[in-house]
Amino acid sequence: MAKRTREKSNRPDTQLNSFSEMSAHELERFLDFVSQFNLETEETLKLEMPARELPILLQLMRSHLKGRMETPSSIIEGSGMARGTAHRMIEDMVERGFIAKRPRTRSGKTFSLHPTQKMIDAWIDYMRRVKSLLGGAFGLSEGSDYFFGASYLSTATVAPLPVLSRKIDLPGGLRVLLHADATFMAMQKLKRQFELHFGIEIEVRALSIDRLHREILENAQRSHSRYDIVTCDICWMEEMIQAEAICPVEMVDAEDARDLMDFHPEALSTARRDNVLYGLPVQTTPELFIYRTDILEEQGLEPPKGLEDVLNCARQLHDPARNMNGICWNGACGTPVGTTFMMLMADFGQPVLNLQRAGNGFQDQNLTPENRIPMLDGPKALEAAEFLIELLSYSPPNVLQMSWYERAKCYADGQAAMAYCYTQILPMIENRAASPGFDRTGYLPHPSAPGVPRTAPLGGWNLCVPANVKPQRFESVLHAARVLTSAPATKLYIENGSLVSSRFSVCNDPVVAHGRPVIATVDKMARSGQLQTWSRPSVPQFNILVRTLGEEIHAMLLRNKKPRAALRDAQARCEKVLKV
Repeated sequence: MAKRTREKSNRPDTQLNSFSEMSAHELERFLDFVSQFNLETEETLKLEMPARELPILLQLMRSHLKGRMETPSSIIEGSGMARGTAHRMIEDMVERGFIAKRPRTRSGKTFSLHPTQKMIDAWIDYMRRVKSLLGGAFGLSEGSDYFFGASYLSTATVAPLPVLSRKIDLPGGLRVLLHADATFMAMQKLKRQFELHFGIEIEVRALSIDRLHREILENAQRSHSRYDIVTCDICWMEEMIQAEAICPVEMVDAEDARDLMDFHPEALSTARRDNVLYGLPVQTTPELFIYRTDILEEQGLEPPKGLEDVLNCARQLHDPARNMNGICWNGACGTPVGTTFMMLMADFGQPVLNLQRAGNGFQDQNLTPENRIPMLDGPKALEAAEFLIELLSYSPPNVLQMSWYERAKCYADGQAAMAYCYTQILPMIENRAASPGFDRTGYLPHPSAPGVPRTAPLGGWNLCVPANVKPQRFESVLHAARVLTSAPATKLYIENGSLVSSRFSVCNDPVVAHGRPVIATVDKMARSGQLQTWSRPSVPQFNILVRTLGEEIHAMLLRNKKPRAALRDAQARCEKVLKV
């Protein structure tokens, strides 16, 4: 077994406390802008920029956001300066309180370098000021909120999808494998419109989630793919990449780069490994905490922000005699309750695996063996287990048989005052005037434990190209995938019943935003960095991991095992799954 460690980070105790209005992704884009702006100034105006410390500041901040450790040697090497000059600048910034030194050994002879809260606050203030200046330059009204670097500033309204001047070169038509949910049903409804756009027929096959997973892997074993495009759950991406079931999709020119910036960064990160893109986001569907605004107002309750608030509200609102439950959630055995528990651990501030901190969250890709150690026998996991047991008392009698659809239906039918729900299932509430929750539902990120940032765990789907698609079809297939994930296509899906978008431009479209408050809510969460993926880490064994965990948690909720025993058994079984 791998040596266990509880160490979570190579950084000092500086937090990105200033990120209440912007995300680490946005700051990364700003850092890139500052770096490129200085290079362009030097090259075109032949000026030596006065801020010689800038390369050091940029490198430290970028590494801090990525969870990478920097040493004096690595900083000096990256600065491009003479060793003595760079060393003096580092020491000067330490004295001014911008850089923190942390010993790496007991002797203190070696240490790592990190930005202090003073430096972080300075960057945030600088970014706010520059955003304000640029917003004015682009004609945005004072106080306008926008995500730095996103392409949606070019227009407020997403134009309709045009017809291609020449039909796409795909003999036999375009063959697409989809997941059978609301967004993809909207794609099916628009099938004729896309056929008109491409000039060819489209063959669509829609499967349930488990059958879809099996079919993608089985398709990879065929000599030639049956499908041109497959939809992959974001949690399957690592497995599909390592199984070589999907291939990279190269996008190289300037127009491609601008278009990629329109995607919510966290959504795009699910399809990217290092600098290689393996798909295009077609949904950003976070799990939100939803609640009946009318019921909470009647009871004089505030929407819950903390986990203790959730219990208090659920206790007060639970009234089985009136067929009203306090809350509903995924409690069914296996994957449903396993997912619930992973996300609940995250609400207590603990990833299910030993992930390394990165910025205001955790690094959930490119994991080392140490990062893949389960963390199910620790104190936070026990707190999550005890919380879930108490929540059971204020839940529907059949909650331990509920999956994603059943919990949403329970809320939509007026049988629960609160629920956890993915945005992709919200049409059964927001598009159905007969639902008691229609126009009476509030949306929040997950309530969390004291001191833990509130997040909205990201789910969703990427459109991917099978690795065994015939080579002569690849370029046309990639073009089709880009169209199906484009801003005009995403807007069409929403106009035909979907309530999810992976793009800033679509969320910013006034036609889309009107009457669909959840879309604006999710867009705000994306800009503030609340959309996070680390609660469900990117490991190839994810499907088995979450199912195994869910079996043990379900046994605990049935009172067949005590919490400590269930977590101990889950730890042992998950270690075997992950081979640690």
